[in-house]
Parts: sequence; C-alpha cells; structure tokens
Amino acid sequence: MARRCDITGRDVQTGNNVSHAHNKTRRRFLPNVHKMTLFSTTLGTVSLKVSAHALRSIEHNGGLDAYLLGQADAKLAPPGLRLKRRIKRAQEKAAAKAA
Repeated sequence: MARRCDITGRDVQTGNNVSHAHNKTRRRFLPNVHKMTLFSTTLGTVSLKVSAHALRSIEHNGGLDAYLLGQADAKLAPPGLRLKRRIKRAQEKAAAKAA
C-alpha cells in the first residue's frame, strides 16, 4: 500500500535522527494515512486513502464536494483531481436534467 494521501498527495518524507552526540542516521517520516469511506453529496460514498490533515480540511470546508471544488487543481493529487472532475460532471448532468 502506497503511503500517499489520495486527496492532498502527502507522501513519505525523509530526514535524520540526530542523537545527543549529533550523530545523524537516516529515517522516514510516515504520513498519518487511513482508508476511509467518505460521503459525497453528488456521488454517494467514495472509498479513499486520506491523511488526517486532509480529513480535518474536508470537515472544516463542509464536506468532500465543497473541499474538492474549492481547491485549486495544482493542490490536488491525481486521484483527487479525477474525483473532482467526476463531481463536476455529475453536477452538470444533474443541472441539465433539472433545466
């Protein structure tokens, strides 16, 4: 399982453990990623790997649809961008049926 958030693209980072004697050894900083089933008002339920940071941002913005539509395309990871396009298409289709 790739340790990458489907929405924000947060990924594994690397750095150093630094001891008291200032010895440096390489280490990995893993993101807090969980498999979640989120609810989209236009698509229904969607299963994604989401970081805790992205989950807080989604809740803060009022849901998955509002978060994705409010974000710039450059700030979204490819799976998040595909989901944003699916939501836009579904909303356009619903608007065309209503009109």
